[in-house]
Amino acid sequence: MKLRQKVIFLAITPLILALCAIALAVRHQSVLLAEQQRATIQQAYLSSKEAELKHYVALASHSISHLYESGRDDQATRQEAMRILSSLSYGDDGYFFLYDMQGNTLMHPRQPELVGRNLIGLRDEYGQLTIQNLLQRARAGGGLERYMWVKPSTHKPVAKLGYVIAMPKWGWMMGTGIYLDDVDQALAKIDVQQSGNIHNTMLWIAGIAIAAAVAVASSGLALNISELRVADAKLKVLAQRVVESQEEERARLSRDLHDGISQWLVSIKLQIEAGIIRLTSGQQPAAQAVFEHAADQLSNVMAEVRRISHNLRPAILDDIGLAAALHHLGQEYTLSSGTPVHFEASGCTDALPDVANTVLFRLAQEALTNIERHAGASRIDITLTGEAHGVSLRIRDDGHGFDAEGIALHPQRGIGLRNMMERMDAIGGRFAIQSSTDGTVVTAYAANNSPMP
Repeated sequence: MKLRQKVIFLAITPLILALCAIALAVRHQSVLLAEQQRATIQQAYLSSKEAELKHYVALASHSISHLYESGRDDQATRQEAMRILSSLSYGDDGYFFLYDMQGNTLMHPRQPELVGRNLIGLRDEYGQLTIQNLLQRARAGGGLERYMWVKPSTHKPVAKLGYVIAMPKWGWMMGTGIYLDDVDQALAKIDVQQSGNIHNTMLWIAGIAIAAAVAVASSGLALNISELRVADAKLKVLAQRVVESQEEERARLSRDLHDGISQWLVSIKLQIEAGIIRLTSGQQPAAQAVFEHAADQLSNVMAEVRRISHNLRPAILDDIGLAAALHHLGQEYTLSSGTPVHFEASGCTDALPDVANTVLFRLAQEALTNIERHAGASRIDITLTGEAHGVSLRIRDDGHGFDAEGIALHPQRGIGLRNMMERMDAIGGRFAIQSSTDGTVVTAYAANNSPMP
């Protein structure tokens, strides 16, 4: 395959992949929007049905209120009320029903065979106690209840939305309901329309993808090789930056190894040689003291290895959070250097993204390292404060201070300070340092929505 063909292929492939990703995203959002629209329509339709049911029950109650409120409780009065209610209907499947509070059917215009039967234990096809649930709803003050019931016009059980109220003077439960199969049919039509719209949208995207691929392929024939050279040059610059970053990290690790482990190992080697000489000359007590001192230094070497390993990646942040990690860092510093570190945290400090937590932790590590090497401090205070939109970190020591501006501009001596500044700039935070003969104060602020570096 020729170079130009490769370039065209490499140009078309990401385009096709991007269009496929867009198509998937559009389809996902379309389906989600369709579901939301369906739910909204369903909710609006059911709300109107619920209001309609309440209105029907109110009208039915009003139609027999002159009997119910008359104070009479004889059989003739009740029969007249039942006659009025049974004559009320709205459509083929709209009717009112009556039950007593023990579940006995008193009136059912569309299913007269149920009159006189006790249906308290009746269950629908899903195992729900239909009449019992309606009675509970009525006793609770009335309201809506969903259940399965045989539709008179089709003689098949379908979902029904019922509204019932209690008539305590006569011990009745009166109600009516609307069958919901019409709602399901209307929603099914909406689903079909939305599926068709999504299908047409996918066809449009496919057509655009094909047209775009053809356009890219056509224009790719006129590509200039110099563009490829420019891309190569940019890639080389990027690769060089990556190499420089790796070298900086290696230099940091090299300094840690040289300043700590390397010197200790040389000292241990010399002590072991001295101990061997004393052993060969018969000075066993002196040799034992030398070896014991070498063993102590080996313990220090092991601690330094753990420290370097810990500094490579502060996994403690992922386990216990920034505040606890800084507290642990201060305790470790106190044990290793003997200088007391007082840590205090206030407010909510858990809202920062992981990258900001890592930057603040690294900054604290760098500050403590500088204090140990250069400040000669006898006390260190670390304060972590959760604010409204971010977290601030303050590190103060009572050392002899330094020229902060001069060292920051020095090409070799201000590496640690520049690292602090660059880390905070990478996440859009703020960094400041003040130093005098009374000590040094380092402050940093990171926002809760800190950008990725």
